[in-house]
Amino acid sequence: MTERKSAKLNQQKQLLQHHQNGHLPPFKLAKLLDPDASWDKDQLGDVLHWTRQAFGLLCGLIWGAIPLVGGVWFLLFVSVSTGIIYAYYALVLKVDEEEFGGHGALLQEGLFASISLFLLAWILVCSLAHF
Repeated sequence: MTERKSAKLNQQKQLLQHHQNGHLPPFKLAKLLDPDASWDKDQLGDVLHWTRQAFGLLCGLIWGAIPLVGGVWFLLFVSVSTGIIYAYYALVLKVDEEEFGGHGALLQEGLFASISLFLLAWILVCSLAHF
């Protein structure tokens, strides 16, 4: 456990040095599944936001193509989306949520934008394909 904390501390020091020099290291896709990677608040927020957007678009397209109608399907989307985001940051990345403002801040990241995208895709596909 102390090795993991010291590795995170070293990564944070390197990131701070790069930031002070005026450039940041490139973002690597392998970091998305690495529980030992260090995250700053903006990076984690961006990843959670865009993950939720992709999921919202995908669900909107599927819901509209089937066609599913009713509030139950909307609530299912919100529940599953929130569950996926929680599982991603808590189980896959294993971040300490208190460093990033708690569960509420992380679960809210990108929520309203993804709801808008989900509804837009769902309504458009359902209307264009079935009416």
